[in-house]
Amino acid sequence: MTSYPAVFCALVFAYLLGSVPFAVLSARLFGLADPRTYGSGNPGATNVLRAGSKKAAFLTLVGDAGKGAAAVYLARAAGLSVEVQALVALSAFLGHLYSLFLRFRGGKGVATAAGVLLALSPVAGGLTLLTWVLTAWVSRYSSLAAVLAAFSAPFWFLLTEEDGTFWAVTGIAVLVLMRHLGNLSRLLAGREGKIGEEKNKR
Repeated sequence: MTSYPAVFCALVFAYLLGSVPFAVLSARLFGLADPRTYGSGNPGATNVLRAGSKKAAFLTLVGDAGKGAAAVYLARAAGLSVEVQALVALSAFLGHLYSLFLRFRGGKGVATAAGVLLALSPVAGGLTLLTWVLTAWVSRYSSLAAVLAAFSAPFWFLLTEEDGTFWAVTGIAVLVLMRHLGNLSRLLAGREGKIGEEKNKR
């Protein structure tokens, strides 16, 4: 039986790990402007790409996804239950959205969500990622891909998993959708920037 102190420590650690702002760190490493000051203002890989550095964007993507996956894998290695692993995934995701190191502001969480979902279930997480990739490839809109992937995630987990991950995954999906409400408005108005556009475009 998992002890409450162990669960508490795991959740706090996951939140702190999720709070690490790889977009800001990558921008500093490559001598770029703070991603919160241009484009969408979002500290994430897609916005870093608008600065023209694929390397910085890739590092951001790997870092944001990796921190989420690492939190889940460490919880699993510690012998915590699947239900607790799902809560750890949610905690790491919340850390990215409300980063302690960015005064409780953060990114939209797409890469971190991908990391935690893949760690929770390679099959369901992989299907969610495939939804994102196909939508992004066809539409060239990262935001639309994120919205459709978020909608699909609870369905894929419900279809392929028989454990206690569904509600945490649903919470992550709802938060991703909430973070993209502004993007949806811009999509409908024809003002949403496509993947790879320069930082002076919106």
